[in-house]
Amino acid sequence: MPSPTSTTSHRAPEIRVPARERPAASGRLFLLLIAVCTAVTAANIYLAAPLFPLIAHDFGTVPSAVAWIASVAQFGYAAGLLFFAPLGDRVNRRPLVALLSLATAAALGLGAVAPGTAALAAAVFVAAAATVIPQLLVPLVAERAPAHHRARHVAAVIAGLFTGIVGARVVGSLAGQAFGWRWVFAGSGALTLVLGLATALALPSERRARTGALFSGITELPGLVRRSPDLWRACVRQAGMFGAWSALWTSLALLLTGPAYGLSTATAGLFGLFGLTATAVAPLAGGLVDRFGAAKVVRSAYLLAAVSVPLFWLGGQVLAALFVAAVAIHAALVASHVANQTLALTTTSAPATANTAYVVAGFTGGALASTLAGMAFTHWGWGGVSAVAGVWLVLGWATTAVRR
Repeated sequence: MPSPTSTTSHRAPEIRVPARERPAASGRLFLLLIAVCTAVTAANIYLAAPLFPLIAHDFGTVPSAVAWIASVAQFGYAAGLLFFAPLGDRVNRRPLVALLSLATAAALGLGAVAPGTAALAAAVFVAAAATVIPQLLVPLVAERAPAHHRARHVAAVIAGLFTGIVGARVVGSLAGQAFGWRWVFAGSGALTLVLGLATALALPSERRARTGALFSGITELPGLVRRSPDLWRACVRQAGMFGAWSALWTSLALLLTGPAYGLSTATAGLFGLFGLTATAVAPLAGGLVDRFGAAKVVRSAYLLAAVSVPLFWLGGQVLAALFVAAVAIHAALVASHVANQTLALTTTSAPATANTAYVVAGFTGGALASTLAGMAFTHWGWGGVSAVAGVWLVLGWATTAVRR
């Protein structure tokens, strides 16, 4: 079996340890551990959102006065992506994952005892910035996987990612109601610490010959995207897809709790269960990418998303249409994500840095679309939100279709 040092000089995304030389059961357990760790750590980014009513009551204010903490979490995650995710190409990931797990757990612990909104916001920012562990693990999974099963292995981690996002909204709100929001923060910190350290212990030891400054990956991002048309295409297409999903999904609560349906916040939050579609779609999408290639899967995902947009618009009056649209948009998002991220991880010799560019592009597209959707809902209602999602899909596809 080749040692980690024997593969360090070859930076292309090849298999570090051939699958035939590893016990199959050991490989499956390793992948399962990474998927579970990804689910728990990804949930930390969205942990505060479903708890705002409880947090506001504890601090003696109204939910709208603490809702801005959700944006703090997003900015913290963006900062973590830029500074920490590219380090996967430069340092040993084992101590890095352990250190980030400790930092996340400590920040969540401080958040659990925060005396006010300012202290809580600071803790949430640090926790979100340090919880970029999934974006360090995905490139590792892609490197170790057999070439003909690479997309399936990446899909398993992505399934964990989306399960964590859904769990944060659904399980977090239920646990907060039962035990209080502070215990939710403390419990998430404990889970992150245990799973993060266990994952770090299971990771292979790496010796990387680093050149340049430690954080030079940030400055390399624009050039890397410019030199790789495939990476550029994956970034733009996922920005369009994630933007369409964000516009619809972040505004859906406004529709459901508004005059059209008049649902309670708790009932509207259960729509997050449709995100579990990702758990089933991700492995299927991975198999399709391995068999037919990423481009065909992304094309099919865009077609499915295009169908979901008019269904969402119809859902402004027909609740059943929202059920179908919610499943369709999640299936499209996850299939597109599996295909585009697999392409991003395998198209350059710096997979961690390429993955950073990819995730930041998707995050940026989602943040911009969500902002526009909020303004559109204020001026034009649900039809305006649906229009923003449709325009974002057109931009994501048309922009990449004109460049060879």
